[in-house]
Amino acid sequence: MPEGDTIYRAARTLRQTLAGREVTRFDTTVPELRAVGLQRLLGETVDNVQSRGKHLLHWFQPSGLTLHTRMRMTGSWHVYRAGERWRKPQQQARVVLGVELWTAVCFSAPVVELLSGAQVARHPSLASLGPDALASQVDLVEARRRLDARGDWTIAEALLDQRVLAGVGNVYKCEVLFLHATDPWLRVIEVNPDTRDGLLATAVRLLRANAAVG
Repeated sequence: MPEGDTIYRAARTLRQTLAGREVTRFDTTVPELRAVGLQRLLGETVDNVQSRGKHLLHWFQPSGLTLHTRMRMTGSWHVYRAGERWRKPQQQARVVLGVELWTAVCFSAPVVELLSGAQVARHPSLASLGPDALASQVDLVEARRRLDARGDWTIAEALLDQRVLAGVGNVYKCEVLFLHATDPWLRVIEVNPDTRDGLLATAVRLLRANAAVG
């Protein structure tokens, strides 16, 4: 499953190629999206593409609609120049988003939905996310509060909970626990308070380092 740094890099690439450009093509195999009439997005502008933890959001104007995708174990976004051959079969495409010169294709993502701004704000997965480890300003005090609130969880479980610190996956969980010589089976309450702070800070540092060099 892609972790926060992978999704962050995907959002950066998509933003560089799509943001500020007019939508000239929007195709999908997702029945729920087809039912809402995707012609409404043609002629709209891709306002922004952003990551939130492991979630990707494409924002459109003037409608204010948002395309929300979650990759989980199978999904990926590819960007192609117009006319370039795709590296995956067409039947795996869930969304095809075209602008002048570029085509972005979402392959095999299990979560694909079109949301209004209000729906984004109250979305059960998005609204409950903890501080984003790759945000420009990460609220580690809030992340620590959320970690402490899971005192009876194992520290490994708590670090994976996206409601604590969004973007941390199994790889980073293992890395930070190893670096801080912390038993993953310890309950959060059994972990030294300074170590709890260190685990969160190290997760942010590693995610940022990999996002920067990707």
